[in-house]
Amino acid sequence: MVLYSDIETDSSVNYSTTTPKKPNSALRKVARVRLTSKFEVTAYIPGIGHNLQEHSVVLVRGGRVKDLPGVRYHIVRGTLDAVGVKDRKKGRPNGVKKPK
Repeated sequence: MVLYSDIETDSSVNYSTTTPKKPNSALRKVARVRLTSKFEVTAYIPGIGHNLQEHSVVLVRGGRVKDLPGVRYHIVRGTLDAVGVKDRKKGRPNGVKKPK
């Protein structure tokens, strides 16, 4: 597996929800992640729902979330322990049937 300088594999510590800055309103899913370089950062979990638990190994890429202060990383879905979005309701690739 090739690791680029802006992508790291990590072990996640805990999961929570945070509220965005004004004027937005939601419960955004975030994870506290311990990087291989021993730093601990907050990473955003994109998509609808997730399967991550306390000791899941995830791939982290750069890229901040504009309305969440202090969140400067994204977790990459579909790699390692973070599965892709299951039964996605809105946009889906061609050929994927609408869930009933």
